[in-house]
Amino acid sequence: MANSVRTVIRPGLLLDTVSGELLRDRAIVIEGRRITAVAAAGDVPAEGADFVDLPGQTLLPGLIDCHTHLVGEPDSGHGYAEALARTGAQETLSGVRNARDTLAAGFTTVRDVGTFRAFADVALRDAIDAGWVAGPRMRVAGAYLTCSGGGGDITGLAPDVDAVVPYELRVGVVDSVDDVRRAVRRVLHGGADLVKLIATGAVMTPGGVPGAPELTEDQIRAAVEEASLADADVAAHAHGAEGIRRAVRGGVRSIEHGSLMDDEAIQMMAVAGTFLVADVYNGDYIAEAGRERGWRADVLRKNDETVLAQREGFSKCLAAGVRIAFGTDSGIYPHGLNARQFAYQVRCGQSTLDAIRSATIHAAELIRWDDRIGRIEPGYLADVIAVNGNPLQDIRLLEHTDFVMKDGAVMHNTTNRPPAQT
Repeated sequence: MANSVRTVIRPGLLLDTVSGELLRDRAIVIEGRRITAVAAAGDVPAEGADFVDLPGQTLLPGLIDCHTHLVGEPDSGHGYAEALARTGAQETLSGVRNARDTLAAGFTTVRDVGTFRAFADVALRDAIDAGWVAGPRMRVAGAYLTCSGGGGDITGLAPDVDAVVPYELRVGVVDSVDDVRRAVRRVLHGGADLVKLIATGAVMTPGGVPGAPELTEDQIRAAVEEASLADADVAAHAHGAEGIRRAVRGGVRSIEHGSLMDDEAIQMMAVAGTFLVADVYNGDYIAEAGRERGWRADVLRKNDETVLAQREGFSKCLAAGVRIAFGTDSGIYPHGLNARQFAYQVRCGQSTLDAIRSATIHAAELIRWDDRIGRIEPGYLADVIAVNGNPLQDIRLLEHTDFVMKDGAVMHNTTNRPPAQT
């Protein structure tokens, strides 16, 4: 639960994500859930507050991952039919663990972009908001919208069992424009915050072809139109260039993955202001862990065919001025390792500051919460983290978060320095 007292945090350094400055001798004053002041440490009265001193630590806003899958077990690389071996309750309880690990890693907000068990993510979000379980605040998609046999469908089943897949696993399966409109209304009325389209084939889906479009432009546009009636955005899983072009023309808010984009698609994204959310770390995890654990050969092949192209496209997007928001596809790799991606974005040409901004101010812009998270400023929610050292000099410091506060409450603290009572 959020703090009901006045808390003052005094870090060694404070990273201002807007100006890019590292500020010394600062105190962050928190009352309840929100930051009320950022002042010189000597200007804050030394009574009537709980003090948290973090010498040697850099304080920065809580991180935001815009492409997670918290519900369920990490992917096994053997196809989505394995979802039938677990109940919805088991999947959701796995989500409780995954949410806890994500929060402890410094990610205080996530955009969760799909679950096979429809609305399990809604239940997890609501449980976190109610304070029943620990986890990041969530924006959720409710279920995938996908064509029959597409990247968000349960595939790989024998023909004589295919028809008995539970409805909750196929809430978002669509084959026409009218199907799309009905499915968008279904997920939003079921409590989703956004709509997630599977616009092209997928790497992890048996039989899927990542570069091949799986939704028409009319279907994508219908999803955007229907979602807009509820003030909801649309995210499009799109690896291939044609699928990306269709999604941008259709008006989606973000392209997820973007592995096989071409120059035309990149320019279209830049002109339209479409965000790119690219999981540029994930491919190395699949290649290494997948081979060690005997993942399906077609999954490993498709991963090999997309990894380098995705990173090259990411670099081109940086040069073209495409808006970049941080997103990792957690759930393919174990939850809590999200920050490993920062170093990969830097290797692709992003500065350390802009990599951090992609997971703070720019991620907040993507999910339209830039009025409450992504900055350490008066009026913003008291979501802050601290790492030992200067992440602008070594971005990998973000992989080892020592202190996490969400909504004014300390959720994780390995600094071994309890609050000083004054």
